[in-house]
Amino acid sequence: MELSIRREATGMLTRSVSAHHVRAMLLAAERRGVATGPLLARAGLSPALADEPLNQEWTPAPAPASAPASAPGMAAAPAPVAAESAARVPAEQFGQLVRMLWATLDDELIGLGGAPSKVGTFATMAHVVVHGSRDLREALRRAGTFYSLFPGGPRFRLVEPVAGLAWADGVDEARMEFDVSGYDDPLHFGAESTVLVAHRFAGWLVRRRIGLRRVEFVHPEPRHAREYALLYGAPCVFGAARTAAVFDRADLDEPVLRDAAALKVFLRRAPVDVLVGADYGSTATGRVRHLIGRSLPAGPVPTPEELAGRLSVSPQTLRRQLAAEGTTYQRLRDQVRRDHALAELSGGRISIERLSRRLGFSEPSAFHRAFRRWTGETPRAYQARARARDRRGASDATPRAPGQQP
Repeated sequence: MELSIRREATGMLTRSVSAHHVRAMLLAAERRGVATGPLLARAGLSPALADEPLNQEWTPAPAPASAPASAPGMAAAPAPVAAESAARVPAEQFGQLVRMLWATLDDELIGLGGAPSKVGTFATMAHVVVHGSRDLREALRRAGTFYSLFPGGPRFRLVEPVAGLAWADGVDEARMEFDVSGYDDPLHFGAESTVLVAHRFAGWLVRRRIGLRRVEFVHPEPRHAREYALLYGAPCVFGAARTAAVFDRADLDEPVLRDAAALKVFLRRAPVDVLVGADYGSTATGRVRHLIGRSLPAGPVPTPEELAGRLSVSPQTLRRQLAAEGTTYQRLRDQVRRDHALAELSGGRISIERLSRRLGFSEPSAFHRAFRRWTGETPRAYQARARARDRRGASDATPRAPGQQP
């Protein structure tokens, strides 16, 4: 279910979805008795998509003649995708189609799971994670625990190595392992999208892309395997013991930087913004955040007028662009300040008084009020908890099996 951002000859950014994944989703819905033709028409897509033959038996894609040899089970280096997956459909229309299928089936897994995952399940999980998690580690554990309560899943767990018991060359790796054994998923669409959504949602939580070291799949290499380079941006292993996304263990310490307001916008845009990789430089929101972030901690936060000048637009145009993306200058300024505050306090390298001056607050009391509004606690309490967590992590030498929670 890969979405990509492409720049057309006009210079405009367009987002699109591989037609292969659209057809795979349609097949999953048709196997549940859904007539997909009318839904395609309502989404403004060609009904011919439903008539395209889609084999359930895939054969491995031949590697290009010039490609270097790769390890057994490892996908070849990124190459131009096959003709079948080269056709694409607009992301917004795809999102409309997915929402109609959700409503028709009342199943966010579109019939691919062992049991339906009722519409609203993902949103409820997201609220639990955003409102109760300090860092990505806690967020992923909460998400895994939440989904374990439902028979349809998707079931996954966070696995971390432990000194002395870790697998070879994996002491600095973390894994999200997914149990897709109960999926009714002959085309592997459910496995692909489950890993993709988990990876993209994790990156959204910490407001940056999480680089994957590799992605492992239980299923054999499919004919559209070259499309995986666009989905995950990492080497893919097929025929593995477990389906998993592998990334740097240090990423688990990243603080969760989203709040209720951001989640509301995120869910309103679902599924498109869940599936598309964030390209913050292509939006007014991303450009404003970048410019504000560059100003800290050395100088004052630029005013709306200064930002508009740097972006070569009028202040009124910038205000309209931000409103169209569901945000405002004040909200972005506060989010960037909050992100800097969380990072600095977690590191414990600066006094609260000095930090308040760096962030442009007129006095420490103003910073205290803002921080309590952002997090529900005082800067000093947050800093103390961060230090206590670091001390526990440094002193915890009790051997545990990989994946066992402390």
